[in-house]
Amino acid sequence: MNVVTKTITLGDGRTITIETGKLAKQADGAVMVTMGKTMLLATVCSAKDAAPGTDFMPLSVDYKEKFAANGRFPGGFTRREGRASDYEILVSRLVDRALRPLFPDDYHAETFVNVTLYSADGEDMPDALAGLAASAAIAVSDIPFHGPISEVRVARIDGKFVINPTFEALEKADMDIMVAATLDNIMMVEGEMKEVSEMDLLEAMRVAHEAIKVHCQAQLELMEAAGKTVKRTYCHEVNDEALRQDVHNKTFAKAYALATACNTDKHARSENFEAVLKEYKATFSAEELAEKEGMINRYYHDVEKEAMRRSILDEGKRLDGRKTTEIRPIWSEVGYLPGPHGSAVFTRGETQSLTSVTLGTKRDEKMVDEALMQGNERFLLHYNFPPFSTGEARASRGIGRREIGHGNLAFRALKPMIPTDYPYVVRVVSDILESNGSSSMATVCAGTLALMDAGVPIKKPVSGIAMGLISENKGKNFAVLSDILGDEDHLGDMDFKVTGTKDGITATQMDIKVDGLSFEILEKALMQAHDGRMHILGKILETMPEPRADLKEHAPRIVTMMIPKELIGAVIGPGGKIIQGIQAESGATVSIEEVDGGGRIEIAGTNKAAIDCAMDKIKGIVSLPEIGEVYPSKVKSIMAYGAFVEFMPGKEGLLHISEIDWQRFDTMEQTGLKEGDKIDVKLLEVDQKTGKFKLSAKVLKEKPEGYVEPERRPRPERGERDERRPRPDRGERPERKDFRDPENRNDLV
Repeated sequence: MNVVTKTITLGDGRTITIETGKLAKQADGAVMVTMGKTMLLATVCSAKDAAPGTDFMPLSVDYKEKFAANGRFPGGFTRREGRASDYEILVSRLVDRALRPLFPDDYHAETFVNVTLYSADGEDMPDALAGLAASAAIAVSDIPFHGPISEVRVARIDGKFVINPTFEALEKADMDIMVAATLDNIMMVEGEMKEVSEMDLLEAMRVAHEAIKVHCQAQLELMEAAGKTVKRTYCHEVNDEALRQDVHNKTFAKAYALATACNTDKHARSENFEAVLKEYKATFSAEELAEKEGMINRYYHDVEKEAMRRSILDEGKRLDGRKTTEIRPIWSEVGYLPGPHGSAVFTRGETQSLTSVTLGTKRDEKMVDEALMQGNERFLLHYNFPPFSTGEARASRGIGRREIGHGNLAFRALKPMIPTDYPYVVRVVSDILESNGSSSMATVCAGTLALMDAGVPIKKPVSGIAMGLISENKGKNFAVLSDILGDEDHLGDMDFKVTGTKDGITATQMDIKVDGLSFEILEKALMQAHDGRMHILGKILETMPEPRADLKEHAPRIVTMMIPKELIGAVIGPGGKIIQGIQAESGATVSIEEVDGGGRIEIAGTNKAAIDCAMDKIKGIVSLPEIGEVYPSKVKSIMAYGAFVEFMPGKEGLLHISEIDWQRFDTMEQTGLKEGDKIDVKLLEVDQKTGKFKLSAKVLKEKPEGYVEPERRPRPERGERDERRPRPDRGERPERKDFRDPENRNDLV
């Protein structure tokens, strides 16, 4: 067994160990990455040949966390791991986006990367190690790859940048980003921030890249030690250079003319480009096309890409005629849907989002139960991308990884703007009705408007923009594009999404597809994005300058109150009897939880009367009786000596027969009181030993003239206690025998 190990030392003394040659040796590549008690196994397998007709990189990346890693059982009936959680999908996407651009363009073999968390202690964050593990597994395989890469998390805590912070430390951060890079270039950035500046984000990326360089060098040494420097040979594309040149010669001029025609209609533009291809194919026979059509399609795609890029770089003309800094026309409206608690339509060019907001109670919280994370989420954002948004005639088959990723970006952008003490659970749903670039940013803008329409007091409005890049000669000649089209994303070199308020960035996501992108280009992209964000934010504020002062009429109303911890049980009651009774009588929804050493009660209802009724009942339970106060009470039961009355919710006391009226009664029948009667009583006294309440009704009535307090009958004297009678003489007690002695055992028979 040839076990090879490399160790990476972090600046704070922690270490990361990469080990290969011990586990999963039948995979093309496998490594175990260890940091403290956190251990991830990464494997990679790639088919020897590409499937016929495949002209892309069929890469699958799956990240999985075992519940056993943290000593926990999975939920559900089967008690085993099931489908990937949203969190696992998001980590998978982070790794995928960093790896995919670095496989050779002509490598089309199915490739599967699996990263599994097998051990964790809840301190170190395993997602920050997933990219390193995946890249190291590829490094020790024979799969061709233009890496290695690594990913790190960068957090700014108390003004200092920290690489791969712990869960506890991250809670104090005002910046949390994941950065992936090679030795030379930044490849991917994603994260959330608390309104930081563009320069702060750039500095975080620089710090991350310096740490990643160490990771990459360790992988190169690992690859050499494992003897995997020579990669497999392959041939996944059949090319005809003469045909490639012929396609270029006969179609480029026409494609270039279309690229510079400034057609704003996406579908018309696509049809025009397709017509050029059809015209060229018409020069071939059916037999020739059967052999060469796949190559012709590939070569013409390259022609389209070159035409678009040359139009931008040489003439400054984008496909729809805009300047590089120009934003497409924007229109929006709020309150479009009467049913939801808030709604908005946001349209930018040919991208449109219809977004709704629903307000709920604690019962509507999302429960998070994962291997390392448990809790409840009060802000939800769901993003839907139906096929008709791009004019596709196909069925919608549920939510894919793309929807989860785009929704998470919008979620990160908007969540910091929800007040921490906001009593409602908030759900934002964005349905993309049209798509031609940057639908996730349309979701952010529509989400801001819908939240304000719902009366959610967001801290600040948020806008978002997607930036693109066209470059050549390793970035020496480039153009940064604001508000990119779908084609500019597909054919360009960068997709850089930035969201934020007027005061700073709240979230970002960047994918870079080329080598040699300098920080100077990134800085220009960020500053240009800032100007674009401010323009879009101005359009949002024109539609709705601030949140509504009140909720809509059909929105639930929520009131919260805090009670002492020791009174939580009194409100709930045995088996939930009291709280269920409050809900049944009031019609409101009541929930209670322990927060910060006290009980937080949330009362929700569709009308004020229901909420007030529930509030009164709860206040009655948690309020302490005050001596001297008068309480309206209800007779609960009649006894021979008086009546038990409920004078506060859950609190009963005895109204003695002598305290009902100034008139003397010999029996309770004479009082006329019966169960269910209402009567006002005054609290006279609380027994300090027993806690019993002394109540009176007669003190609330005027004392009759000449009333004489009846004398209490004297208690008869008990006399002296009789002397204890002498006990009878029982004689001497017989001696006890020890039956363990054999001689005494016959006496037991």
